[in-house]
Amino acid sequence: MATPKFKKSRANTRMRRSQWKADNAPLITAKVDGQEVRIPRRLLKAAEAGLIDVEQF
Repeated sequence: MATPKFKKSRANTRMRRSQWKADNAPLITAKVDGQEVRIPRRLLKAAEAGLIDVEQF
């Protein structure tokens, strides 16, 4: 594991952390219970099996 060689100031640490952004999960169009919904791919099997409510998407 890499270790810093010098102490990093609080301002530099917070500036570095603020640059990271999470992306939204890409949505796919799927037909569930006769209606087309846009849901993340990782939830497709659960939606088809009826384990999750697709109305919230």
